[in-house]
Amino acid sequence: MTAMSPSHLPEQVALPRHAFDRRMCIAANRWGARHAVGLFFGIISRLGDGVFWYSLMAALALIDGRRGLEAAAHMAATGLVALGLYRVLKRWTRRPRPFRTCPGVIAHVPPLDEFSFPSGHTLQAVGFTIVALAWYPLLAPLLLTFTALVAASRVILGLHYPSDVLAAMVVGSGLGALSLWLVHSAPQLFA
Repeated sequence: MTAMSPSHLPEQVALPRHAFDRRMCIAANRWGARHAVGLFFGIISRLGDGVFWYSLMAALALIDGRRGLEAAAHMAATGLVALGLYRVLKRWTRRPRPFRTCPGVIAHVPPLDEFSFPSGHTLQAVGFTIVALAWYPLLAPLLLTFTALVAASRVILGLHYPSDVLAAMVVGSGLGALSLWLVHSAPQLFA
């Protein structure tokens, strides 16, 4: 008898850790089926595609001159690395989206790509937020709230499992912290 990997197990015999992830996904997705909830989180998700972040970068550059431009460039560089990293992770893990494999979950908006793990929206949002808050701590209420809403939207809309979002938060946090360390260490490294 050969062992099957968890991704090949039938829905009924999914491992307990996967069962909890699926139950949370189904519950959140059902909540998103309410028209107002789905509409709200659909808008949040769309803004999280990049519109919010690019607007923030442009505003920082316009409002705060050179410092704002440096902050925006720092965010953009972190975002480009995050984009590459998330694409590699998605191709490597190839986890199907919950609306494709989890009965009872529907996609309330179309996905941007085929795979689920990790949540690119969440990874980008966390990385951008960490960098932006290092430059402008007063933006914390806005950015932390928006980032939390983006993360929640991905599960509510049926596009990600909660574990996809949690993993993206960890990766995004690490990437944001590494980005800050590199920017602050660069002068000493090349001195």
